[in-house]
Amino acid sequence: MNFKEELMSLTLLVDNYLLEYFERLKSEVPETKLIESMHYSMMAGGKRIRPVLVLAVAKMMSAELSEVMPFAAAIEMIHTYSLIHDDLPAMDNDDYRRGKLTNHKVFGEAMAILAGDALLNEAFDLLFKTSAKAGEKMEQSVKASCVIASAAGMDGMIAGQVIDIESEGKQISETTLKTMYRKKTGALIMASIIAPAVFIGLPDDEIKALSEYAGYIGVAFQIKDDILDVEGTSEELGKSVGSDAKNKKTTYVSLYGLDGAKKMLRNVTEKAIEVLNIFGEKAWFLKEIAYFIAERRN
Repeated sequence: MNFKEELMSLTLLVDNYLLEYFERLKSEVPETKLIESMHYSMMAGGKRIRPVLVLAVAKMMSAELSEVMPFAAAIEMIHTYSLIHDDLPAMDNDDYRRGKLTNHKVFGEAMAILAGDALLNEAFDLLFKTSAKAGEKMEQSVKASCVIASAAGMDGMIAGQVIDIESEGKQISETTLKTMYRKKTGALIMASIIAPAVFIGLPDDEIKALSEYAGYIGVAFQIKDDILDVEGTSEELGKSVGSDAKNKKTTYVSLYGLDGAKKMLRNVTEKAIEVLNIFGEKAWFLKEIAYFIAERRN
């Protein structure tokens, strides 16, 4: 199976799980408008990179994908809630996401806030229930859930968003920029790779290699975002472009120039691939994901 086929296969597994999950919620929860709002953003056509990474790590180590799927789904719920809130007028004030109207433009600001809150809580409800049913793997399941919780919290994704907000309209240092991106974008990508590794019980040297890999592709993801905001199109990205310069945000492009940012992207991508050599041929798909992140057009 080639990379595109494997990517489509894993993405379809995630989509089918989420579709079934929200169909069940619709039948269980009387407040259908809330579920509609949650469902709208969850199924808005994202790339599913984070949940696919969860499944890819498990598959590389010959683990059961069904056992780690709840972690994948929970991470995607957390990611989606963060996008809903990021798009709000109080944050980035975006009208479009993935080529569709943002949640608050369709359901109103109040419902968008509540949908984001509900997705975050639903993620942890899923993690708690999964751990409670994990039997002899309960300890690993709880530890994996803690990895996800830490990545999403005040020293992870949210901390990065805080730095982003406080940095608007002013020049920030390279150190601050890297910290912001490591937390805002990189933390949840890191959790997508380390949570399944912890659940499976991989040895320390392999977790270390995966952690380094996750760090590199997290940086690559953000550098590529910065590049696309300059040379991408609204049609490709499904949202407005040029917002970084408009909002006077410090980015890899503003610090190093477009060519410098592209060079950094190539370097971190190669480093990501190199650290996976410990896994041999089994890591082929993770290596291809690194290239996919670097070469994507949206």
